[in-house]
Amino acid sequence: MTDYYIGTAGWSYKDWDGVVYPDTKPSDFHALVYLAEYINIIEVNSTFYRPPVLRITLSWVKRVAAHPDFLFTVKLHQVFTHGERVYSQKDVDEFKLGLEPLRAHDRLAAILLQFPWSFDNTAQNMEYLVQLFGSFADYPLALEVRHGSWDDRMFFQLLKEHHVGFCNIDQPLINNSLKPSALTTRPDFSYVRLHGRNYTDWFKQDAGRDARYNYLYTNQELDEWVGRIKELGQKSKKVFVISNNHYQGQALTNALQIKNKISGEKVDIPTELLKRYPLLREIVKKLEKGQLDLFGEE
Repeated sequence: MTDYYIGTAGWSYKDWDGVVYPDTKPSDFHALVYLAEYINIIEVNSTFYRPPVLRITLSWVKRVAAHPDFLFTVKLHQVFTHGERVYSQKDVDEFKLGLEPLRAHDRLAAILLQFPWSFDNTAQNMEYLVQLFGSFADYPLALEVRHGSWDDRMFFQLLKEHHVGFCNIDQPLINNSLKPSALTTRPDFSYVRLHGRNYTDWFKQDAGRDARYNYLYTNQELDEWVGRIKELGQKSKKVFVISNNHYQGQALTNALQIKNKISGEKVDIPTELLKRYPLLREIVKKLEKGQLDLFGEE
């Protein structure tokens, strides 16, 4: 039986206050603890900007202790995937050391190697990937590329040979962008990332992070992906589904909708999110006291 892990990319967003998280928080509030009540996986994006630190990753493990099945995927630092892509053994060792608490406690689902759209399929780039795979060969790896030139049988075979999972993505299909797919290159897990379809701002130079990922998937668009996700579930033991359209809590909104569509069961939804996105009402497991006033009596 396939296990589906459905969650969001990151949890630290100021614009989630009053949308995902309560405006007034108790003194012991932590966003990770809060989200673990609703989803079972989170993709850590902070490690793209700075290497993971032992004490911090250990704190993550402790915060999800009440949820034994909760997992993390971790985005590889940008020194390996962006810019000049020149790294040292020290860079490799430092990143691995910071992940040790997640690995030791069986909380690490995968390391995500995410490359930009400009990283296309060339002999030089293929050679670099092989080098990078070797540097992290003892870890579960997932690779995200965005350029359409990677839609190539030889490339997928390379991933299988190096036991690297292919990341199926949804993104605005502009120019030669990689299209949606349902491919798996290792039997133990498949990976999906949903970036939204904000065609206006996706490639705009002056668009900020929030603008680029400002998108709410429709039910029909989600149904298309649920079909692919279930297909991946027939090919692998686990499927990791990450929504990256984070602005204003849209990532969690769509993640919970996907969770409902996959399981067929109604789900728990944060009170604030339900107020912002009443469309979630049809899938909410129960309405907390006070929420009936929001929607009217049954």
